[in-house]
Amino acid sequence: MMKGNMNNMMKQMQKMQRDMAKAQEELKDKVIEGTAGGGMVTVKANGHKEIIDIIIKEEVVDPDDIDMLQDLVLAATNDALKKVDELVSQDMGKFTKGLNIPGMF
Repeated sequence: MMKGNMNNMMKQMQKMQRDMAKAQEELKDKVIEGTAGGGMVTVKANGHKEIIDIIIKEEVVDPDDIDMLQDLVLAATNDALKKVDELVSQDMGKFTKGLNIPGMF
C-alpha cells in the first residue's frame, strides 16, 4: 500500500472516531419513553441508559396491590431500556456498516 493511501485511510479512521464520539455524546440528550399498563406507568431514559423520570398515574396506585405497581414500573423500565438499545444500535450502527470489527457494538 502506498504511503498516501495509508495516510488517507488514517485520516478517515480519525474522522470516524470523532463522529462516533460526537454521536455517543448526543445520545445523552435523547429521551426515550417506555410504558406499561396502557400508559399507567411511564419511564424515561436517556441514550446513556440513565433513568431520568418515572411517571405513575394516580389511578394505578393501589395500597392493596403494590406487587402490580412494582411489575408495571419494572415492565416500563425494561421497555425504555430496550428502546435505548435499539436507538444506540441504529445510531452507532451507521459507523460500523460494512466493517467487521470484533467486539464493536
